[in-house]
Amino acid sequence: MQFCLMKAVAVFCGSSYGHGDTYARNARNLGTELAARGIRLVYGGGNVGLMGVLADSTLAAGGEVFGVIPKALVDWEVAHRGLTELFVVDSMHERKARMAGLADGFLVLPGGFGTMEETMEVITWAQLGLHAKPLGFWNIEGFFDPLFSFFQGTIDAGFVSNHHLNLFFVESELPRLLERLDTFRVPQLGKYVPPHKPEI
Repeated sequence: MQFCLMKAVAVFCGSSYGHGDTYARNARNLGTELAARGIRLVYGGGNVGLMGVLADSTLAAGGEVFGVIPKALVDWEVAHRGLTELFVVDSMHERKARMAGLADGFLVLPGGFGTMEETMEVITWAQLGLHAKPLGFWNIEGFFDPLFSFFQGTIDAGFVSNHHLNLFFVESELPRLLERLDTFRVPQLGKYVPPHKPEI
């Protein structure tokens, strides 16, 4: 059994399953591996979609799972009642802050708008120097390739520095993803400031 220095990781992922069984299968594998490595799972507290698969597989393998869910989503995302601990909070803002406080790092799996919103806020916090916790994308079958193309577009247009791509890492294979989660160090870069003001 391999243990990591990382004690708890927050995972952002979909409350839907996605098409086919690829995403759910990988979420299940991640949960099993987190438990085997002694890493506590922190996630959004739902019992449906990839969130539910991830939580159930972690628990089934003997791991600890902490869920954080806003009151307004308890019924919508069907709050998981079998967790190690479930925190019911007042807002989405409090949810993200509580998850960040409980975790030593972050992983991003495929998901929709909510997953992206959580992820972008954590990247922004790192950009502003508000945290130095590692964040990794699990790029299952190239799911995030369009997002990374968008990131490159923000650089090409002068809104983001190329150096800010170093605030996170990307892997397509689970063992390497978890290895880098334990070794990745977030650089202190500061917010991007354009080199000059254009003539308008």
